[in-house]
Amino acid sequence: MSYLLQAAERLERLDRDTGEQLNSISREIAHRLKNKGVIHVFGCGHSGLIAQEPYYRAGGLVPVRPILVEPLMLHKGAVKSSQYEKQPGFIQSYLEKEDIREGDVFLVISTSGRNPAPIDAAIYAREKGAYVIGMLSMDYADNFPSRHPSGKRLEEVVEEVVDTQIRAGDTSQEAEGVSQAFAPMSSVIGTALLQSLLAQVILSYRDLGETPPIFLSGNLEGVQEHNSELVETYKDRISF
Repeated sequence: MSYLLQAAERLERLDRDTGEQLNSISREIAHRLKNKGVIHVFGCGHSGLIAQEPYYRAGGLVPVRPILVEPLMLHKGAVKSSQYEKQPGFIQSYLEKEDIREGDVFLVISTSGRNPAPIDAAIYAREKGAYVIGMLSMDYADNFPSRHPSGKRLEEVVEEVVDTQIRAGDTSQEAEGVSQAFAPMSSVIGTALLQSLLAQVILSYRDLGETPPIFLSGNLEGVQEHNSELVETYKDRISF
């Protein structure tokens, strides 16, 4: 089966398995957005790319804010990024500079759920009173113990777990003559799951009788005023 068909099959299964859960989570998020909360999204390495995907996004929710810790991002060095993610306490000083408030939403993306930086981020956000969601693969849970000093994995320190169902090792294909499994799937699945959740948040926000704050594409005509008004509304919480 091709990579694209595998991805489509997995997404169809996830839609069945997580649909009700995402609806429930979306309602909680919508209530928080209505009360002036924002959505923070955090990840390291390739998970950090997913965290940036919904930010300032045409067709997407406005109050979405990635937590950008440059040493944990790929453009600052992939090897170092991976090392820092595994270093307990590394992220603390960065988090202390972030405007995370009671009533906010904090989404942590980590495929393995075992490294200290995402776990520390989740613990910190909960201490601040945010509603903390972990997006991870539970396929790692039984055989890949935490690297955090507490011994806890990400799913043990968040309020909600969204299981990406990614196979441990993040590969999806095997082939004769190729000694290793290959074709990572976590970015495709993670991005789709995140956008599915945010799409449902928009509908839940509507169901509260509110007008969902959605960016229009800057490549369309006559949208500048619409987008500028939304940026102005959230400028005290989010740097656009």
